[in-house]
Amino acid sequence: MTYETSGKIQSWAEEDRPREKLMLKGKAALSDAELIAILINAGTVDLTAVDIAKIILKSVGNNLNDLARLSIKDLSKFRGIGEARAIAIVAALELGRRRKEQDRPQRARITCSRDAYNEMIPHLIDKPHEEFWILLMNRANEVLRPVLISAGGVSGTVADPKIIFKQAIEYLASSMILFHNHPSGNLTPSQADKELTRKLKDAGQLLDIPVLDHLIFTDKAYYSFADEGIL
Repeated sequence: MTYETSGKIQSWAEEDRPREKLMLKGKAALSDAELIAILINAGTVDLTAVDIAKIILKSVGNNLNDLARLSIKDLSKFRGIGEARAIAIVAALELGRRRKEQDRPQRARITCSRDAYNEMIPHLIDKPHEEFWILLMNRANEVLRPVLISAGGVSGTVADPKIIFKQAIEYLASSMILFHNHPSGNLTPSQADKELTRKLKDAGQLLDIPVLDHLIFTDKAYYSFADEGIL
Protein backbone atom coordinates (compact mmCIF):
# COMPACT_ATOMS: atom_id res chain seq x y z
CA MET A 1 0.00 0.00 0.00
CA THR A 2 1.35 3.44 -0.88
CA TYR A 3 0.49 6.83 0.43
CA GLU A 4 0.34 10.24 -1.23
CA THR A 5 3.35 12.27 -0.03
CA SER A 6 2.58 15.61 -1.65
CA GLY A 7 1.04 16.85 1.59
CA LYS A 8 4.23 16.35 3.58
CA ILE A 9 6.17 19.41 4.62
CA GLN A 10 9.33 18.00 3.00
CA SER A 11 7.66 18.38 -0.42
CA TRP A 12 6.91 22.09 0.09
CA ALA A 13 9.03 24.85 -1.33
CA GLU A 14 11.83 25.58 1.15
CA GLU A 15 10.58 29.07 1.95
CA ASP A 16 7.15 27.65 2.89
CA ARG A 17 8.41 25.10 5.44
CA PRO A 18 8.00 26.52 8.97
CA ARG A 19 11.62 26.09 10.11
CA GLU A 20 13.12 27.30 6.87
CA LYS A 21 10.60 30.13 6.66
CA LEU A 22 11.59 31.30 10.13
CA MET A 23 15.27 31.25 9.16
CA LEU A 24 14.68 33.08 5.88
CA LYS A 25 11.99 35.58 6.84
CA GLY A 26 12.06 35.84 10.63
CA LYS A 27 9.66 34.70 13.34
CA ALA A 28 7.08 37.42 12.64
CA ALA A 29 6.45 35.98 9.17
CA LEU A 30 5.04 32.72 10.57
CA SER A 31 1.38 32.12 11.32
CA ASP A 32 0.26 30.74 14.69
CA ALA A 33 -0.21 27.34 13.06
CA GLU A 34 3.30 27.39 11.62
CA LEU A 35 4.83 28.27 14.98
CA ILE A 36 2.93 25.45 16.67
CA ALA A 37 3.97 23.12 13.86
CA ILE A 38 7.61 23.71 14.78
CA LEU A 39 6.80 22.52 18.31
CA ILE A 40 4.94 19.49 16.95
CA ASN A 41 8.00 18.74 14.80
CA ALA A 42 6.43 16.09 12.52
CA GLY A 43 3.10 15.10 11.09
CA THR A 44 1.36 11.81 10.42
CA VAL A 45 1.21 9.81 7.20
CA ASP A 46 -1.49 12.03 5.71
CA LEU A 47 -1.30 15.21 7.81
CA THR A 48 1.55 17.69 8.02
CA ALA A 49 2.50 19.26 11.32
CA VAL A 50 0.89 22.47 10.05
CA ASP A 51 -2.34 20.59 9.31
CA ILE A 52 -2.39 19.23 12.86
CA ALA A 53 -1.69 22.66 14.29
CA LYS A 54 -4.58 24.13 12.29
CA ILE A 55 -6.92 21.45 13.60
CA ILE A 56 -5.90 22.20 17.18
CA LEU A 57 -6.30 25.94 16.71
CA LYS A 58 -9.69 25.51 15.06
CA SER A 59 -10.88 23.56 18.10
CA VAL A 60 -10.28 26.63 20.30
CA GLY A 61 -11.57 29.18 17.83
CA ASN A 62 -8.01 30.19 16.85
CA ASN A 63 -7.65 31.79 20.27
CA LEU A 64 -4.21 31.34 21.82
CA ASN A 65 -5.51 32.16 25.30
CA ASP A 66 -8.00 29.29 25.04
CA LEU A 67 -5.26 27.05 23.64
CA ALA A 68 -3.17 27.78 26.72
CA ARG A 69 -5.98 26.43 28.90
CA LEU A 70 -5.76 22.96 27.33
CA SER A 71 -4.04 20.34 29.44
CA ILE A 72 -1.53 17.76 28.29
CA LYS A 73 -4.38 15.23 28.35
CA ASP A 74 -6.57 17.50 26.20
CA LEU A 75 -3.85 18.01 23.60
CA SER A 76 -2.95 14.34 23.52
CA LYS A 77 -6.43 13.56 22.18
CA PHE A 78 -5.58 15.16 18.83
CA ARG A 79 -4.33 12.88 16.11
CA GLY A 80 -0.57 13.08 15.80
CA ILE A 81 -0.09 14.59 19.27
CA GLY A 82 1.50 12.30 21.79
CA GLU A 83 2.44 13.14 25.33
CA ALA A 84 5.88 14.54 24.39
CA ARG A 85 4.44 16.91 21.79
CA ALA A 86 1.65 17.97 24.12
CA ILE A 87 4.22 18.78 26.79
CA ALA A 88 6.23 20.87 24.31
CA ILE A 89 3.15 22.94 23.42
CA VAL A 90 2.13 23.42 27.05
CA ALA A 91 5.68 24.44 28.01
CA ALA A 92 5.93 26.98 25.17
CA LEU A 93 2.60 28.56 26.06
CA GLU A 94 3.59 28.74 29.73
CA LEU A 95 6.76 30.61 28.79
CA GLY A 96 4.64 33.04 26.81
CA ARG A 97 2.36 33.54 29.80
CA ARG A 98 5.28 34.21 32.14
CA ARG A 99 6.79 36.68 29.71
CA LYS A 100 3.48 38.51 29.49
CA GLU A 101 3.29 38.72 33.28
CA GLN A 102 6.70 40.28 33.67
CA ASP A 103 6.51 44.05 33.83
CA ARG A 104 8.94 46.14 31.85
CA PRO A 105 11.70 47.25 34.23
CA GLN A 106 10.91 50.71 35.52
CA ARG A 107 13.17 53.25 33.88
CA ALA A 108 14.52 56.15 35.84
CA ARG A 109 13.13 59.51 34.72
CA ILE A 110 15.41 62.53 34.71
CA THR A 111 13.65 65.73 35.77
CA CYS A 112 16.59 67.81 37.02
CA SER A 113 20.36 67.90 37.29
CA ARG A 114 20.24 66.15 40.68
CA ASP A 115 18.44 63.19 39.15
CA ALA A 116 21.11 62.99 36.45
CA TYR A 117 23.93 63.19 38.99
CA ASN A 118 22.40 60.44 41.13
CA GLU A 119 21.96 58.22 38.10
CA MET A 120 25.67 58.40 37.32
CA ILE A 121 27.07 57.97 40.83
CA PRO A 122 27.57 54.19 40.43
CA HIS A 123 29.55 54.77 37.23
CA LEU A 124 31.76 57.71 38.16
CA ILE A 125 32.35 57.68 41.89
CA ASP A 126 35.90 57.02 43.15
CA LYS A 127 37.45 57.21 39.69
CA PRO A 128 41.15 58.19 39.83
CA HIS A 129 41.15 59.27 36.18
CA GLU A 130 38.83 61.29 33.94
CA GLU A 131 36.04 59.57 32.02
CA PHE A 132 33.50 60.97 29.59
CA TRP A 133 30.00 59.48 29.58
CA ILE A 134 26.68 60.21 27.96
CA LEU A 135 23.29 59.44 29.45
CA LEU A 136 20.85 58.57 26.65
CA MET A 137 17.13 59.19 27.12
CA ASN A 138 13.84 58.71 25.30
CA ARG A 139 11.20 61.37 24.62
CA ALA A 140 9.82 61.02 28.15
CA ASN A 141 13.29 61.75 29.60
CA GLU A 142 13.51 58.14 30.77
CA VAL A 143 16.99 56.66 30.85
CA LEU A 144 17.78 54.31 28.00
CA ARG A 145 21.36 53.69 29.10
CA PRO A 146 24.59 55.33 30.19
CA VAL A 147 27.44 54.95 27.70
CA LEU A 148 31.15 55.33 28.39
CA ILE A 149 32.72 57.32 25.56
CA SER A 150 36.33 57.50 26.71
CA ALA A 151 38.65 57.15 29.67
CA GLY A 152 41.85 59.12 29.99
CA GLY A 153 44.51 60.31 32.40
CA VAL A 154 44.32 62.30 35.56
CA SER A 155 43.95 65.61 33.75
CA GLY A 156 41.80 64.86 30.71
CA THR A 157 40.03 62.55 28.29
CA VAL A 158 38.90 62.72 24.67
CA ALA A 159 35.25 63.11 23.68
CA ASP A 160 34.83 62.54 19.95
CA PRO A 161 31.50 63.99 18.69
CA LYS A 162 31.31 61.34 15.95
CA ILE A 163 31.44 58.52 18.51
CA ILE A 164 28.99 60.30 20.83
CA PHE A 165 26.28 60.76 18.20
CA LYS A 166 26.91 57.35 16.67
CA GLN A 167 25.98 55.85 20.05
CA ALA A 168 22.93 58.10 20.38
CA ILE A 169 21.66 57.14 16.93
CA GLU A 170 22.36 53.44 17.46
CA TYR A 171 20.21 53.38 20.62
CA LEU A 172 17.51 55.62 19.11
CA ALA A 173 17.97 58.25 21.79
CA SER A 174 15.81 61.37 21.75
CA SER A 175 18.14 63.41 23.96
CA MET A 176 21.28 63.11 26.05
CA ILE A 177 23.16 64.53 29.00
CA LEU A 178 26.95 64.78 28.97
CA PHE A 179 29.14 63.85 31.94
CA HIS A 180 32.79 63.97 32.77
CA ASN A 181 34.45 63.73 36.14
CA HIS A 182 37.17 65.82 37.75
CA PRO A 183 39.20 63.52 40.04
CA SER A 184 40.75 66.64 41.61
CA GLY A 185 37.37 67.69 42.98
CA ASN A 186 37.52 71.01 41.13
CA LEU A 187 34.04 71.90 39.80
CA THR A 188 35.13 74.83 37.61
CA PRO A 189 34.66 74.10 33.88
CA SER A 190 37.70 74.68 31.70
CA GLN A 191 37.58 76.60 28.44
CA ALA A 192 37.92 73.28 26.64
CA ASP A 193 34.86 71.98 28.55
CA LYS A 194 32.85 74.99 27.42
CA GLU A 195 33.93 74.71 23.78
CA LEU A 196 33.18 70.98 23.67
CA THR A 197 29.75 71.55 25.21
CA ARG A 198 28.94 74.23 22.63
CA LYS A 199 30.10 71.99 19.78
CA LEU A 200 28.03 69.03 20.96
CA LYS A 201 24.99 71.21 21.60
CA ASP A 202 25.15 72.52 18.01
CA ALA A 203 25.54 68.99 16.63
CA GLY A 204 22.60 67.80 18.73
CA GLN A 205 20.36 70.51 17.35
CA LEU A 206 21.33 69.55 13.81
CA LEU A 207 20.63 65.85 14.40
CA ASP A 208 17.49 66.45 16.50
CA ILE A 209 19.12 64.79 19.52
CA PRO A 210 19.38 67.73 21.92
CA VAL A 211 22.05 67.92 24.59
CA LEU A 212 20.06 68.82 27.71
CA ASP A 213 22.94 69.36 30.11
CA HIS A 214 26.61 68.74 30.79
CA LEU A 215 27.58 67.78 34.31
CA ILE A 216 31.05 67.98 35.80
CA PHE A 217 31.06 65.19 38.35
CA THR A 218 32.97 64.94 41.61
CA ASP A 219 32.39 62.47 44.42
CA LYS A 220 30.75 65.10 46.63
CA ALA A 221 29.10 67.56 44.24
CA TYR A 222 28.53 68.49 40.61
CA TYR A 223 28.45 71.44 38.24
CA SER A 224 25.52 71.72 35.80
CA PHE A 225 25.98 73.78 32.65
CA ALA A 226 22.19 74.04 32.30
CA ASP A 227 21.66 75.19 35.89
CA GLU A 228 24.35 77.83 35.44
CA GLY A 229 22.74 79.06 32.21
CA ILE A 230 25.75 78.46 29.99
CA LEU A 231 24.45 75.55 27.90
